Amino acid sequence: MELTGKLLKGLDGLYTVKAGNGLLTCICGGAIRHRGEKPLIGDDVTVTGEGSDYLITEILPRRNSLIRPPLANVDTLFLVLAVTKPEPSLITSDKLISIAEYNHIEPAVIITKDDLDENRAAELASVYRKSGFDVFVTSSVRPDAENDALREFILSRMKDKTSAFAGASGVGKSTLLNALFPSLSLASGEISRKIERGKHTTRHVELFPLAEVTGEPGLSGYLADTPGFGMLDLIRFDFFTLEELPLTFREFVPLLTECRYTKCTHTKEEGCAVLQAVREGRIAPSRHESFLEMYADLKAKKKW
Repeated sequence: MELTGKLLKGLDGLYTVKAGNGLLTCICGGAIRHRGEKPLIGDDVTVTGEGSDYLITEILPRRNSLIRPPLANVDTLFLVLAVTKPEPSLITSDKLISIAEYNHIEPAVIITKDDLDENRAAELASVYRKSGFDVFVTSSVRPDAENDALREFILSRMKDKTSAFAGASGVGKSTLLNALFPSLSLASGEISRKIERGKHTTRHVELFPLAEVTGEPGLSGYLADTPGFGMLDLIRFDFFTLEELPLTFREFVPLLTECRYTKCTHTKEEGCAVLQAVREGRIAPSRHESFLEMYADLKAKKKW
């Protein structure tokens, strides 16, 4: 019997595939391995088998794929960052946003733990709202209207789509998801005081059908929790090129044709429309600082 389904989880060589109303436990077929392919959570796949023995025999064409977090066919990426504990790394957040933009994935920003520093939360929210993103400032320890707004955003905008929560370890992704959708009961943990990372938190990517998460049987779409990470290396991995970098900053794009020089790098040139927008406060300085760091990394990257 041959079926098509959605890959929800993979652990120790065993994959969980949702096909129709059922869940199948599968292994990856040899033909896929011989082609050097590797299934990603979120893949649409073909499986064959009977009873309890199923093989993934084909990975269907992907709309997009990510290295970190390792996911395929994502529509919206919710970038989660905390105001403190751990301290937010804006360069890491902006790298992830640029990777999402390049892959035609809509980024949205969630700022957690605003109860620890409301002023800092407001500053971060201003940066990303100015940049043109949907932003939610949330607390996982108290009922909050913003939490309700985020839940409604997911329910209304994510129908028939796949969205994922991603961010550094310890920012509270699983805790927030539990607050939004209590039926998930995801593992979450304390922050290690020594290294400011989450302990006993998410260790693998997993997709959850929205119908099961919300208890609304007619609701389609998927929601993913992902492991935290500490860095995104633009030199080691081929996310995008130096020439493509400016196009991954959405607030830069309308200005790119207004620079004095056609080959403007938007780093130091006189007559650069992007730099003028930074000086005038139309582009957040931290966003341009992230651009400069990514520019330096990609410029130093060898082409072989």
